[in-house]
Amino acid sequence: MYEIDREAFGAFLARLRKEKGLTQKELAQQLYVSDKAVSKWERGLSLPDISLLTPLAEILGVTVTELLRGERLEEQTLPVEQVEELVTGSLELSGAQRKQKRQNRKRRGLLLALSAALTLVELLALRWAGFSWPVLWNELGVVEGLCLGFGAWVCLLAPDVLPAYYDQNHISSFSSGPVQLNLAGVRISNRNWPHLMGAARWWLLVTPVVFPLLYLAIQCFVPGLWTAGRLWLTLAAALGLFVPMIIAGKRYE
Repeated sequence: MYEIDREAFGAFLARLRKEKGLTQKELAQQLYVSDKAVSKWERGLSLPDISLLTPLAEILGVTVTELLRGERLEEQTLPVEQVEELVTGSLELSGAQRKQKRQNRKRRGLLLALSAALTLVELLALRWAGFSWPVLWNELGVVEGLCLGFGAWVCLLAPDVLPAYYDQNHISSFSSGPVQLNLAGVRISNRNWPHLMGAARWWLLVTPVVFPLLYLAIQCFVPGLWTAGRLWLTLAAALGLFVPMIIAGKRYE
């Protein structure tokens, strides 16, 4: 089974990039990926997504065949056997990427399950401490439900790659079924989408665990604060996720 030589690919990519006078960051910007991704390609640690091979080859002034072989070809016509090897290698590359994506989703699913489990343990502890289920539902239900519900979509259902028109236009919103996301002032594209989803996952998985602890601390030490500021605390916890998303979106825009 033919496999793409990652080291040869990376060394060839680095040489072509330097010949074009591009930095890793400049090349990454043209492909709507991070400069860390380009660095990993050049060090042979990973390979680009198969959908990036054609634009990458065009930017560097070579053919996809040359890019996959890690060398310039004097003759553009290859023997049938070598063409079949390259096609097989490309398919293997695509299969490896799909496997990696499945592993990433599995890992995110485990983090979601851990967050939900810790939240349940905390709620049971609060119930054991004397808080009734109706009270806990009224006080914490909105935040826990929204965070874990939206967190399930972000971890398991959110797309890894956006359609090409996001990269070609100035779009600040995303819609998928019941999920409506609008980040005013942020241009959403494949360049910042992974960072947007990363910020959202961090907030949505941590908040359900932290919020019951905050609730207990306030009830124990300054109970009047919860009564007076319950609405604002709930809104801050449920809607605060837009703050790290906007920061991430603008930073990698």
